[in-house]
Amino acid sequence: MLDRSLIKELASQLQSARTARTRLRQFSKSHPGMTLADSYAVQNAWVDLELAAGRTIKGRKIGLTSQAMQQTFQASEPTHAPLMDDMFFAEGSVIPTSRFLAPRVEAELAFVLGRPLKGPGVTMFDALAAIAYVTPAIEIIDARMELVDALTKGSRSVVDQVADFAGCAGIVVGGRPMKPDEIDLRRVGAILFKNGVIEETGLSAAVMNHPAHALAWLANQLAAEGGQLEAGELVLAGAFTRPLPVAAGDSIHVDYGSLGSVALQWAAA
Repeated sequence: MLDRSLIKELASQLQSARTARTRLRQFSKSHPGMTLADSYAVQNAWVDLELAAGRTIKGRKIGLTSQAMQQTFQASEPTHAPLMDDMFFAEGSVIPTSRFLAPRVEAELAFVLGRPLKGPGVTMFDALAAIAYVTPAIEIIDARMELVDALTKGSRSVVDQVADFAGCAGIVVGGRPMKPDEIDLRRVGAILFKNGVIEETGLSAAVMNHPAHALAWLANQLAAEGGQLEAGELVLAGAFTRPLPVAAGDSIHVDYGSLGSVALQWAAA
């Protein structure tokens, strides 16, 4: 386990990198003995810095919910991170490109909880019963660490992803919120357009075979860490399209069928 002073220092580096839009070296390379527990400790220390700066937690995100993404990050299970209030943008917003380093977007479902959800032992059915409504969302992901290490040419690992807020940098929700029993949550499709051209498509079953499995996983994981999900929290269940790079001036529109659509515009340079 990294000592407490180093954990705080790494969290401070991440906060500064986000503010200054500068990239750090991957922690997995600069601190090769760093464990997943260390990464969550860094993430928590960064959250403390954000809370001290006046931010609040509005929900949670679940990452690496597909086997392909877990293999990419050398992970054996999903990851999670909080959603801070300044990560939320209104549907149809012009997103300030200057806030991000190399932003990408993903199609996801978001769950808003109508009751607390506390593990251990939470099942998919418990998770479904706790959901007040489901709404389509676009997650904006970014990396405050180098995507490829300059010295070793190695890619980021789960240690880097977790410490770095699990890659989350923004979220836009919209569309047509629905109750979970009004829709087959395994068969929600997404068609992602960039500048009017279809770039990605996906199906929600890609999220752990059913997005509610991801919500149950999170509730049980938080219980192991001494926490729980609260009523009113919004949970991003995991991406079911590949990350799509975006740049200044791009327009993004995601069609979710019966759940409506979500759109945003990237500010011109």
